[in-house]
Amino acid sequence: MTMQSTLDFLPLRLPETVQRLRSEVRAFIQSEITAGSFDPDLPETDWQVHKAFARKVAARGWIGMTWPRQYGGQERSFLERFVVNEEMLVANAPNFVYFTADRQSGPTLIKYASERIKSELLPKIIAGEACFCIGMSEPDSGSDLFAAKCKATRAAGGWRINGSKIWTTNAHNADYMIGLFRTSPPSADNRRHGLTSFLVDMHAPGITCNLIDQMSGIRDFNEVVFDDVFIPDDQLIGEVDGAWKQATTELAYERSGPERFLETFTALRSMVALAGTAPDARLAEATGRLVAELHALRRMSVSVAGMLQAGREPVAEAAIVKDLGTIWEQELPQRVRDATAFMPFDADGYERFERNLHFMLRIAPKLTIQGGTTEILRGVIARGLGLR
Repeated sequence: MTMQSTLDFLPLRLPETVQRLRSEVRAFIQSEITAGSFDPDLPETDWQVHKAFARKVAARGWIGMTWPRQYGGQERSFLERFVVNEEMLVANAPNFVYFTADRQSGPTLIKYASERIKSELLPKIIAGEACFCIGMSEPDSGSDLFAAKCKATRAAGGWRINGSKIWTTNAHNADYMIGLFRTSPPSADNRRHGLTSFLVDMHAPGITCNLIDQMSGIRDFNEVVFDDVFIPDDQLIGEVDGAWKQATTELAYERSGPERFLETFTALRSMVALAGTAPDARLAEATGRLVAELHALRRMSVSVAGMLQAGREPVAEAAIVKDLGTIWEQELPQRVRDATAFMPFDADGYERFERNLHFMLRIAPKLTIQGGTTEILRGVIARGLGLR
């Protein structure tokens, strides 16, 4: 990773063309809510609903929209993708089928995969027909990817994978995984050496997905166990033993988007709706403070989107967005709870507000863990600044 002496969050305003796209996306989402396709205040757990929604979004051309036209993309800007993603997140839209592939798996394939894989899979993602998961964290190493032990061993015509990955979101529904596996021991002077990325067909023999219960009641995490799973040579992504650079690029996409501060946004939205147009001074002050903080996080995230658009790899800046953003969204439900402590229980909409807030309080603890813990992120930031 290239060292840098300063962090670079240049101010960036979204152009009018992007704002017009926002209006179009917002109108589409509202029509889906009105039609009863999904409830913006409740998590959607029916996978068939997610699949149907993916097809509708694909028909609008909003999956893989930044990708090359030769694979079905539109070569639109990262800023356009940003507003589509932002509106979907704010509305709690059922986007699990395509979200991971659109955010990071597709760009990784574009940059490092063979032409066969790109030609075969990118159009499927764009059509909303291929779901991806990420195979990075492991049971004994968590966010410390250098410590990965899940092993890929040379075999005739390919590789054999043995070991496990954990916290693998939607692995039980995914068609493919881009996984990071140990192909050689780390060298004495380079702990990053020996990691290789592969495209894994999640329907291959020898793969078991063990669902992990969460206290939220949602079951989308998995332990994925590989028992002598064969991966053909042509499913290698990038270079053997040199995948760490690829992984850091992938994580720049994963860590910088609005999903890193909007996961509990519904709590804030429902608080504002409950307060109405004339909140008391306590509630007004709390709302103003939260909205100001949200605006600052959003400006940073937009800036990173601009860097990605310019072809840069803002690894440290992306880590900062995730570090600050996930801490903020983790604290948000409790801050909403504190701000509404004196609201009357019989206020209009209070029961729905309570149900939503209880769910957000239960998912909050995981937010500073998924996608890299706070400690790991701060190490990335320090390394990016040349401090370690």
